[in-house]
Amino acid sequence: MVILLVIVFFCTFICCPTTIVAGATGSFNPTDNILIDCGANEPPKLSDGRSFKTDKDASQFLDTKGDAQVSASNVNLPSPLFLTAKQVRSPAVDVLGLSEPYAILHNFKIINGSIPVLKEYLLNMNDPRFVLKFSPMTNSFAFVNAIEVVSAPDSLIGDEGMSLFPVNSFQGLSKHGYQVVYRLNMGGPLITPLNDTLGRTWIPDTDYLEDKAFALKASTSTSAINYPEMLTPWIAPATVYSSLIEMAVPEAGTINPNFNITWQMKVDKVFDYLLRLHFCDIISKSLNTLYFNVYINGKMAISGLDLSSITGGLGVPYYKDIVVNASTFTNGLTVQIGPLNKDTGETNAILNGLEVMKMSNSAESLDGEFGVDGSSTSSNKGTVAIVGFAMMFGAFVGLGAMVIRWKRRPQDWQKRNSFSSWLLPLHAGDSSFLSKSAGSQKSTFNSSSLGLGRYFSLAELQEATKNFDSSAIIGVGGFGNVYLGTIDEGTQVAVKRGNPQSEQGITEFQTEIQMLSKLRHRHLVSLIGYCDENSEMILVYEYMSNGPFRDHLYGKNLPSLSWKKRLEICIGAARGLHYLHTGTAQGIIHRDVKTTNILLDDAFVAKVADFGLSKDTPMGQNHVSTAVKGSFGYLDPEYFRRQQLTEKSDVYSFGVVLFETLCARPAINPQLPREQVNLAEWAMQWKRKGLLEKVIDPHLVGAINAESMNKFAEAAEKCLAEYGVDRPSMGDVLWNLEHALQLQESSSEGKSEEENRQSNAATTPAPVVSPPSETIPPPAPQPETNPSAGGDQNIEHSGSAMFAQFQGLNEQSFWEEKWDGEADIVDLDRAFGPSGLFFTGDGTGFQVWKWTEPVAIS
Repeated sequence: MVILLVIVFFCTFICCPTTIVAGATGSFNPTDNILIDCGANEPPKLSDGRSFKTDKDASQFLDTKGDAQVSASNVNLPSPLFLTAKQVRSPAVDVLGLSEPYAILHNFKIINGSIPVLKEYLLNMNDPRFVLKFSPMTNSFAFVNAIEVVSAPDSLIGDEGMSLFPVNSFQGLSKHGYQVVYRLNMGGPLITPLNDTLGRTWIPDTDYLEDKAFALKASTSTSAINYPEMLTPWIAPATVYSSLIEMAVPEAGTINPNFNITWQMKVDKVFDYLLRLHFCDIISKSLNTLYFNVYINGKMAISGLDLSSITGGLGVPYYKDIVVNASTFTNGLTVQIGPLNKDTGETNAILNGLEVMKMSNSAESLDGEFGVDGSSTSSNKGTVAIVGFAMMFGAFVGLGAMVIRWKRRPQDWQKRNSFSSWLLPLHAGDSSFLSKSAGSQKSTFNSSSLGLGRYFSLAELQEATKNFDSSAIIGVGGFGNVYLGTIDEGTQVAVKRGNPQSEQGITEFQTEIQMLSKLRHRHLVSLIGYCDENSEMILVYEYMSNGPFRDHLYGKNLPSLSWKKRLEICIGAARGLHYLHTGTAQGIIHRDVKTTNILLDDAFVAKVADFGLSKDTPMGQNHVSTAVKGSFGYLDPEYFRRQQLTEKSDVYSFGVVLFETLCARPAINPQLPREQVNLAEWAMQWKRKGLLEKVIDPHLVGAINAESMNKFAEAAEKCLAEYGVDRPSMGDVLWNLEHALQLQESSSEGKSEEENRQSNAATTPAPVVSPPSETIPPPAPQPETNPSAGGDQNIEHSGSAMFAQFQGLNEQSFWEEKWDGEADIVDLDRAFGPSGLFFTGDGTGFQVWKWTEPVAIS
């Protein structure tokens, strides 16, 4: 149970009331509600109707010795609570009855008696007895004007937040005690306890705002605030979310509005702090137009915050808990908001509210380094010194061993393959949390601290998948199989079981674990848990019941999707990719964007999946130098040429996805004539001719608005620009897709009969449509001869069904190679040749077709 404790000292003018205002989730009735007016002989009469007990009425809570009651009259104070006080000169006074050992004040003194002082604390109490003890310093006394102890909702402080430095998730927030230092209402008025959902006070941010000319206030009606299901008004009242501070670009008169809005606050530099930032987009006119950064003490706290993608709407509250380490404080606490500095949406940034709470230290103290029992945060310095000495001793021992081995080195040491194989006691290979066992490819990993969610035993997953029954397989890849499983009495999940024999699978598995452990977004497939028992490598994901997006476009004879539904799916996928690129301190590049990696849940909400090839962008760089990998037909040609992976590589792949959505055909189809094999090139040709409507999915004919299609095709065309610098960001692509959806919705108004007709037509299987080409089917190809075999022998082929697909290709010869691995993931740096190669797959390996005359395929 969380206790809200407020101690009111001499002349304090703010205190937490007992009346809890009703919110959207109903009124909160505190279990404990103890209010004491210390030193009073009669209950005070308060304008807000609260009822405080006198010392006599609260005698069952008090255990005091040598105390005295003091009072004042004819003094202009804001409340009668400040006219009386309890003074204590004895060594200690117990109030309210030993419990959680928090030291909340140490060597406390009033500097200016005319300035009210309020101390407010949030403490997690598990003992039914709560003790508040005052201990006067030598030759001094303790005093208090009023005390309030009020229960607060357990959900007020969650257990998980984000650490600023180092950037990571932070667990165990609920185990700390907190002192509320600042509670600011950005751009809004003073919020008194009567107007707060939990009786708190929010003060305007004006006194802490620097460069006020750069800040602009904005507000709306509290009725326009729509609380989501997982966030209640107890977190903050609607009055906080209905006002904000934004960038004052017009008033500031800046030509290039590249500045930050800054708040500066004084803090105790030896403590960590929990910052709760409140956001609510009440100024945007449409979704996905506001992207901005948040900085704390000069460090990036939130990059590319897109509130509409997180909340799914406008006017929806959202908050973020960030733990700030004491080591980052140099000149107090600085909070800044600023634009994303990319060509994405509007140039603006907002903040609605800010709470700054001091966190208890290792001695359970909130003031100084000493705890209740006299322990100190410096008490572990001796342990640290011992550990340091042990490490230093170990280093000397290791260095001595190396010197001895050097003197005993073999005469042929220079011929050895590895210097470390004989010099070091252990071979120092590549470090990884997946450690390979010598002589086998089995792998295991220590995942206790990776934040991978729920742990599943192997027996649980065997039961969930009927001992990994082959009939439960719903996907196959180089890493292994994906099974449909059932857990927790009916919950369906996707179980990805890594294949220990596949080196490619292990590598992708490692990458996927590292990525999914730090990614959470509505449009990214969520990781539920894992299993690493008996060297297994198993991940458990949410089950996407409608499968890959590609299956609903072609190949599976499923009902055709409407144009509006296709737009919504593309928008969802774009939001997921935009979050990957901008939602973390280091941007993440997916590297394998395609329609099979866009999965659909039961409501056809799109979620990006399969992060096995993903890469983090190094800090301070915009590309990753790496070997070329990807899916053929979606590969960025600039990435292939330069072997430099960028966010724009994902943009190119997404452009292919857009044309695949519009034309409902594969990115590569070797059954078609040469000029139609590559979808990106073929669709671009028809787009330049202004005849793109001739090659779209027949199911969309008559149902798609021309302006919507043109805007959509324009976005796809920009994505497929030859050079990455000419391609838009995913934020820009998202904006264009939203525009295309708006155009389609506008054109659909008043056409319900036509929509019904299209809906009925969508249930019939897609007709076979001949491609728009007048090319005469060519005769069968002649196989290329092998010069080394005498010039007349034909190369033997595997007998694959793929051979029959090429019987119609003319004046082209080919040869075939195979290697193990996932069929559509290729190492293109080892596969491409100067005369051009073409890749297909049949599920058992790769087919590499080499044309005598090079084919321009990206």
